[in-house]
Amino acid sequence: MLSAFTVDVEDYFQVSAFADRVCRKDWDKYECRVEANTDRLLSILDTHNVRGTFFILGWVAERYPNLVRRIAHAGHELASHGYWHQLVYELSPAEFAKDITDSKDAIASACGIEVNAYRAPSFSIVEESLWALDILAEYDFRIDSSIFPIGGHDRYGLADAPKEIHDIETPHGTVREFPPSAWSQGRIHIPIGGGYFRLFPFQLTQRAIQAVCSAGRPAMFYTHPWEFDPDQPKLSGLGHATRFRHYVGLKRTQARLIRLLDSFEFGTMSDVLGMDVARETLACRAV
Repeated sequence: MLSAFTVDVEDYFQVSAFADRVCRKDWDKYECRVEANTDRLLSILDTHNVRGTFFILGWVAERYPNLVRRIAHAGHELASHGYWHQLVYELSPAEFAKDITDSKDAIASACGIEVNAYRAPSFSIVEESLWALDILAEYDFRIDSSIFPIGGHDRYGLADAPKEIHDIETPHGTVREFPPSAWSQGRIHIPIGGGYFRLFPFQLTQRAIQAVCSAGRPAMFYTHPWEFDPDQPKLSGLGHATRFRHYVGLKRTQARLIRLLDSFEFGTMSDVLGMDVARETLACRAV
């Protein structure tokens, strides 16, 4: 079964876990490594003839439009990761609407592609922020991948949410939800990607993908460009748990990804869903 390969395009200093240490107004002061890290990932995917869906932060798209164009010209799909990497449940509806429209505009300005798929930073559409789905529909987003159907995490998750791809009806229209994947064994959940991919033995991720596909559901793998950068600047003043989550296993991410791409068949969300997640509105500019 074909599984979806997805990337959240953000830099190391923009992760939610660092929000109390790094002010958004200071982002431009940090060494940006998102271009080189994303290019590294693009090269790996090209070698394995894999195309994926890239959820791009609007802040990144605005400052690195050539990167957005390289992603598109390499045959990957573009989608929105919001503009400021803010947790949805910390925003008002008006703030959320501005964030997603700013992100859509930044991506379109970079390469002339209008996106209609969205992933919330840190999967932050949870019970108290389900209102965001109606706003997504209002602003012409048709696909979401923000509701993690697991419990027990301190930042995200909706334990009773469906694990299958499903439609959610809102006053402004239907949103197709493609949930991030996890293999659940009792109270134990093995999400497929991110820090879990770096932390758990590789065979556990293999088994998780096999279990999800055996249940008749396409799996979704997710990662970030900074996870392929063990030499990224280290932030000081982090709590033990935050430091461990962010830095664990960075040196082995690339080798593990190559093994994963050799083991399973991956494609874009459109490949899996049978529906387009973006459309070209202007001729893409030359890289």
